[in-house]
Amino acid sequence: MTIPTEPIGSIPRPVKLIEVIAEAGDHGDPKLEPLYEEAVRDTIKQFEATGSPVITDGEQRKYHNFWTYCVHGLHNTAPDGFKIPFSAGHVRRMPRLTAGPFHYKVYADRYLDVAKRYAHMSLKQAVISPSALSLMYPAEDIPGYSRQDFIDDLLREHETEIRRCFEKGACKVQIDFTEGRLAVKLDPSGDLLASFIGLNNLALSRFSPEERQRIGVHTCPGGDLDSTHSADVDYSDLLPSLFELRVGNFYIALAGEKDRERVLKIIRQYLKPDQRAFLGVVSPIDPHVDTPEEVRDRVLEAAKYIPLEQLGTTDDCGFSPFSDDTSTTRETAFAKIRARVEGTRLAEEVLGNR
Repeated sequence: MTIPTEPIGSIPRPVKLIEVIAEAGDHGDPKLEPLYEEAVRDTIKQFEATGSPVITDGEQRKYHNFWTYCVHGLHNTAPDGFKIPFSAGHVRRMPRLTAGPFHYKVYADRYLDVAKRYAHMSLKQAVISPSALSLMYPAEDIPGYSRQDFIDDLLREHETEIRRCFEKGACKVQIDFTEGRLAVKLDPSGDLLASFIGLNNLALSRFSPEERQRIGVHTCPGGDLDSTHSADVDYSDLLPSLFELRVGNFYIALAGEKDRERVLKIIRQYLKPDQRAFLGVVSPIDPHVDTPEEVRDRVLEAAKYIPLEQLGTTDDCGFSPFSDDTSTTRETAFAKIRARVEGTRLAEEVLGNR
């Protein structure tokens, strides 16, 4: 019996890289190239040493975060866009679209180009959701560029990015949908969440059933500077809608939940037969380094509710998904990943002997 295990994406950047970017004042400064290259090489080396059968490049080149990497620096944006408030009191901000047309400045397949030079294991690639980027369009229509024109361009760019990642050899493409839980917080009626689900399904409808089995969606309460943006939102308000997304894989933060068994019962109720739930068994924002035995027990707990053929393990969230976050060290991140891998293996042994 094998229980698949995968990471989410981000690994804390080397402190030296963060410091030099700050000194340069420009993440694209050519003198940073050797530092970026070394960060990717070292990340992949350490990732593979954990035994993880699937790895990422740690998003070392995603400046400045997992959410806006593809649009950062577009000439037709302003910095005063949608605010993401975190429980620690700080705010992250998206760019605001000021004119059309909308297009990506960077597609995520460029990160695979570099990672493939060093990786010996399967590479997955995380991309941002159309619903997250839809928040760039302002409340008032942009003259000469309607919201529908924007949506058409957004869906085309998202499809292009995923297809390019598959063409470059990604074994999986994971759509980051951390705004799902936030949508419930912003609009408890559920209308905003429903619109997000509908928009993302419009994009997913462009892929075949076979392709969608290699696409997944990640949900979590957000993680930045050891805090979250929507952990106070009950999963019962999100999960029934989440499983309406037309993908084969769901990466669901669970280790940080206070009542995991209650969440597992909800997942069991709504998980469809052709879907797999990768459940978080380590929490990146918890400074405690999990033991393999703690992870094993969480997997065994999940196996009481989720059919084994539909069960996988993952991390609750990426480690330091905002590039300037130094609250978690690289050493801690890889220690937690090792615990996830080893704990999943221990659970396989127990379940195989039953």
